[in-house]
Order: sequence, then C-alpha cells, then structure tokens
Amino acid sequence: MTYFENFMEQFFLEHFWVLILVLIWTVPWKGWALWRAARAGHLGWFTFLLIFNTLAILDIIYIFLFSEDKSNHFSGQSKHNFVD
Repeated sequence: MTYFENFMEQFFLEHFWVLILVLIWTVPWKGWALWRAARAGHLGWFTFLLIFNTLAILDIIYIFLFSEDKSNHFSGQSKHNFVD
C-alpha cells in the first residue's frame, strides 16, 4: 500500500464525520441533477452524472447551466389547466 493510500485510510478512519458531511452535501445535488436529466431526456448527462462523483460540482453546473426549466414561472399560468 502506498503512503497516500495509507494516509487516506487512516484519515477517514479517524475522521468519519468528513464522509458523513460529503454524503449530506452530494446526495441531494446528485438526486436533483439526475431527476432533471431524466425528465429532460438527457441520457448522456444522466449516465455521466450517475457514474462520476465530483462532489456535486458537475451536478450543480448541470442544474443551473445545462438543464432547461420548461415551466414558465412568470406567466402566472400553472402547468395544469383546471377549467370546469
């Protein structure tokens, strides 16, 4: 085992809370990005985001730069038409 591997193993054994914080940070972003990619039909993005973990950096970039929000929040109309 290399020095780096030994150091990382020892670090995470002594500081398990760091892993918990990373999970608390990344899981919601990953879920939101995967949901938006699936709903938009972006198979390439969905696959990429599912396979690679970048500590939510690419997930956030996808959500705010590459996914399009199809709903119009400023028109005053809802997505559902509830006309009697």
